Amino acid sequence: MSDDAAFRANLMEGISKFQGARARAFWQEMLSHLRGKSAELLSFEDIRTRLRLREESYKGLQEVPLDQIKGSVGRYRDFTGNFLPRTNKMQERWSRVYAQAHSMTGLPPIELYKIGEVYFVRDGNHRVSVARQMGIPTIEAHVTELPTAVELRADMTAEELDGATAYAAFLEETELPKTRYHHQPINLSESSRYADLTGHIYTHKYLMEQTEKREIGVSEAAADWYDNIYRPAITLIRKYKVLDLVPGRTEADMYLWLVDHLSELREQYGEHSPARKFSHALVDFLEDRGLDVPEELTYEKDQTVEISRSYIDKALREVRETDESEPDDSL
Repeated sequence: MSDDAAFRANLMEGISKFQGARARAFWQEMLSHLRGKSAELLSFEDIRTRLRLREESYKGLQEVPLDQIKGSVGRYRDFTGNFLPRTNKMQERWSRVYAQAHSMTGLPPIELYKIGEVYFVRDGNHRVSVARQMGIPTIEAHVTELPTAVELRADMTAEELDGATAYAAFLEETELPKTRYHHQPINLSESSRYADLTGHIYTHKYLMEQTEKREIGVSEAAADWYDNIYRPAITLIRKYKVLDLVPGRTEADMYLWLVDHLSELREQYGEHSPARKFSHALVDFLEDRGLDVPEELTYEKDQTVEISRSYIDKALREVRETDESEPDDSL
């Protein structure tokens, strides 16, 4: 059989394969609609904007698992989440790519962006679609990575993606990836609570300024908060394996519980509140749930920072008074 005849035969087979793929895409979109989920690929521009990514680094030619390619730069609406074609207009091009894939030359490498564990097609969407329908596990690609301190997985839900977006905003404002390059991930189950963490840092910033009698930048305050408040608390949480007792929660969730608990005690007892540290809050956490309290924990000499309720109240009051005294230039 001549090369032209072989190509035509593969082209006809490609048309048949495309029609089957279109039928599967139709039913996949119907099911996604009934479940209230999007059937589209991830948008590279949307993810890059949400995670506030700017740097790029070329990583060379690689074999990339096809099931980790979950997005596209400009054609994320043209395919379903597993790269099934969504319109009949693609038939000719898709079928020709299929025929080329079965030729002696095969398909040239595609171009991908990588963010976390997820890849986005920069060039070669049809090649990815055809390769997936052929059952090929990997594809050759030129990979450019956008480094991020935020976790991005191929199986993330919309809620988890919202959490990653909030975390990215928190990291950009605090600059922890720059000042504490190897910092432990600060993942929260509720994305809205990153605002609480940011509030802790701004309060810490103000208290540092009152103590040191100088202006403190947010990044410096965040680094000091991480070293002297957050990390010691996480060390205690890990030491006593507290997360084993609260499935589905994170270290940052537990940190906020400890802080909230200590704050509630200060509000309850006011100026007569006894000096309490994170180790004391952990004891309360275990006792409230009827769990055994390790004897070692009752004698724990943790180095977590103690700040009296009156000092915090004084600091916040001064902030409010400063805000109120500033002239209103909005008129």
